[in-house]
Amino acid sequence: MRYYFTLLIVISLIILSSCRKDFSAELSTGNLSFSKDTVYLDTVFTNIGSSTYNLKVYNKSNNTISIPLIKLGRGENSNYRLNVDGTAGKLFENVEILAKDSIYIFIETTINYNQVTDPIYVDSIVFDTGENLQNVKLISLVKDAHFLYPAKNSEGIVETITTGLNANGEAIKINGFYLNNNTIFTNNKPYVIYGYCAVPKDKTLTIEAGANIHFHSNSGIIVNKGASLIVEGELNNEVIFEGDRLEPQYSNIPGQWGTIWLRAGSKNNAINNTIIKNASIGIIIDSIGNNNFTPTLNIKNTQIYNSSNFGILGRETNIKGENLVINNSGQASLACTIGGTYNFTHSTFVNFWNGSLRQFPSVLINNYFTYSNENEQVVKTRDLLAANFTNCIIDGNSNIELIIDKVEGAIFNYSFKNNLIKFNDYNESYKDLEIYNFEDSSYYADNILNGNSDFKSPTTNELIIGENSDGNQKANLNGTSLIPYDILGILRANPADIGAYQHIIFD
Repeated sequence: MRYYFTLLIVISLIILSSCRKDFSAELSTGNLSFSKDTVYLDTVFTNIGSSTYNLKVYNKSNNTISIPLIKLGRGENSNYRLNVDGTAGKLFENVEILAKDSIYIFIETTINYNQVTDPIYVDSIVFDTGENLQNVKLISLVKDAHFLYPAKNSEGIVETITTGLNANGEAIKINGFYLNNNTIFTNNKPYVIYGYCAVPKDKTLTIEAGANIHFHSNSGIIVNKGASLIVEGELNNEVIFEGDRLEPQYSNIPGQWGTIWLRAGSKNNAINNTIIKNASIGIIIDSIGNNNFTPTLNIKNTQIYNSSNFGILGRETNIKGENLVINNSGQASLACTIGGTYNFTHSTFVNFWNGSLRQFPSVLINNYFTYSNENEQVVKTRDLLAANFTNCIIDGNSNIELIIDKVEGAIFNYSFKNNLIKFNDYNESYKDLEIYNFEDSSYYADNILNGNSDFKSPTTNELIIGENSDGNQKANLNGTSLIPYDILGILRANPADIGAYQHIIFD
């Protein structure tokens, strides 16, 4: 009997607790609060899904409420998709929110540019009806674009291109496609590239000023032997290479796409007035040998930011750079490796990367490569015909931002004139290495060690220098006479400032 009496009490308590006011839902009276009154889904390319955005809906009353209806204003025809408190759809009924609680609504969209009359696509999330109706606006800008991607065969297998052989002699294939002829990318609308767009032998890809090139993940451009890439950006009308996610939260995320790869034997490549951002490696440049005195790449007035590995990776190649700016690289901003010929004037090579620990400095120079042969590490040297830096800034958030890594057995020519170099050897690790004897006029002349660059905001890639820069009016006149204007088109003073920018007075 005592057992049944106890059981009756427990059951009664459960019944009473289930009748508490907190669990009795009242109809919403139109007093919902929202985390925002408009959800901007930013810019999306036609037929490419957006990121997921969220809206928080608050019940600030002391009672649990039930919202009779939540729906999209355009109904089932809307290009938006909702997920309300874990349930996907476009219309929801009797959605409850506990007292002093909230729920999340997640919003996505995919829009076909050709099926909308206005590129600014607007809808709303509607809560309830009649006098209790509330709504939150949804706004997206949809862009049309040229879409380039590998073809699929009848079995659904994606087209690939071969980039070489692995250690077993097997072909290395990646998703990609070849351009058939000499090709011009115009500036009439953006290009979105899936996979690697390859320029075949004896063909040229020309990119007009003002063009915007967007790459999907694991995508890029490959310029093959005998082919050329010509990027014709202009002052205030730059060519931009970046990823295909246009939402603001992706604007400075490294590693969103692959690289621009100028393969061995490519020729007469030129990049001018260009911004390359958020790649794995901004540019890879290879050459066949290093005795050709014609640059594989002429690069001018160009900025490379937020590369998850290298800004520029040169491998036994020939690069001529002027007014070049590189920052925020997961490894080195500029790597001149396996020998070659490198000439840089009035450039800014810095690395204020804070995404992880990096093992390389802003600028790395060496004359060798290594490989394994039956558990033995083999070192092969190549001639470094030139590594000339004039009127450049080499800086960053590490103590040592220049490494010159020489292996005996090959030519090794280098020269640093009128540069601002961060080389703070506070523990004297490099003290006895002759290659870092900055007093040796055969290799070093009029450089400033560990001076103040006075960048405006290096972590956000604003690398113009201020009036307190120690490089102001310290440039070599011979270097300046060949490059009279800075990267912004400002006439350089006489004497000019070191780096890619003439200094300004910050607000």
